[in-house]
Amino acid sequence: MSANRSDRPTVVIASRLFTPEVSAGAFRLGALARGLAAGGAEVTVVTTTPPPHAPPVADPPGVGVSRWPVLRDRGGNVRGYIQYASFDAPLLFRLLFRRWTTAVAESPPTTGLVVALAAALRRRPFVYYAADVWTDGVIAMGAARPVIGLMRTMERAVLRRAAAVLSISDEVTERLVSLGADRGRIALVGNGIDTDVFSPDVPPAAADRYFVYTGTMSEWQRPDVFVRAFALIADEHPDLRLRFFGQGAVEADLRAIAEELVPGRVEFGGVVRPSESASWIRGATAALVSIAPGIGYDFARPTKTYAAAACGTPVLFAGAVTGGALVADAGLGEAAGFEPAAIAAAMTRLLDAAASGETERRRPARASWARDNVSLAAVGERAAQAVLGTGTGRR
Repeated sequence: MSANRSDRPTVVIASRLFTPEVSAGAFRLGALARGLAAGGAEVTVVTTTPPPHAPPVADPPGVGVSRWPVLRDRGGNVRGYIQYASFDAPLLFRLLFRRWTTAVAESPPTTGLVVALAAALRRRPFVYYAADVWTDGVIAMGAARPVIGLMRTMERAVLRRAAAVLSISDEVTERLVSLGADRGRIALVGNGIDTDVFSPDVPPAAADRYFVYTGTMSEWQRPDVFVRAFALIADEHPDLRLRFFGQGAVEADLRAIAEELVPGRVEFGGVVRPSESASWIRGATAALVSIAPGIGYDFARPTKTYAAAACGTPVLFAGAVTGGALVADAGLGEAAGFEPAAIAAAMTRLLDAAASGETERRRPARASWARDNVSLAAVGERAAQAVLGTGTGRR
């Protein structure tokens, strides 16, 4: 006999990002919502109206989605203090007048504080989904000391008040503990990719030779290093192309550098739906992934790595040690230093591997590693169990 509606846990997820926006955060929260619904919860996502360029995607089955207009930057992102405030300010009222037993707050910490306040006023618990550490982010961006101090205070307050904290990696967990989170309240749920969408079975988008970069182009990735590396080998491979899909704060600079160094050889395809991204990755000589070292994100393991592995396509990772070690240890491709010459040499090795047939021979093993280790469905299930397992998910 099914449970009465009043007996079901009622979970609200508060996030500025949700599907159909194309981002790791949106995918991760979509998996959490599906996991909660499958676990018997009544789920509502309180989020934003998607930007015009977002591809049409249906909301997850069994999940209610409440959308509200928000300020976005020129690239269509909710990125910046004013943009965050445009979501956080009405969020309190959107939560106070809604029925729920547990709330989940996605970063940034400003959103976490609003959810913490709503939870205190409603005498309900909340869970904080810590996909990264925002204090490290503002340090990496070179913010002023008062801004860093304020962010650290807010992040600590959220971590200490949360009934549970969801972490995506051991490295993130250690950073959270250093900020004051109770290790006993942290649930390591991992990070992943949709291995149904990203698969070696998807048809390649093109038959020519190219390297591909997908997703956010930001100061933390500094993807211009790939353009500079490509310029070193472009004359030797006149048919080779570099393709970028996505958008971000440094896209305009990236376009200018490409036009200066290798005019006509670098293509920008904008934001595409996940299935199209998978096809471009599947057909590439390698997928490009970077984390600029020494700016505070050395612990990151970018989702781009998992997307490429799920397609069986080799990764060319440039930058910080943690991401490079993942690629090297799992045999996912090449890990290079964060400088053009080293990346150019890795590009040459990957071109040789494709020509010799090694890339295709290793494709099944790479895809199998992704299915076994970084399935987004499994991540969503673990996150949902952690939310419902706080002992406070039911009335």
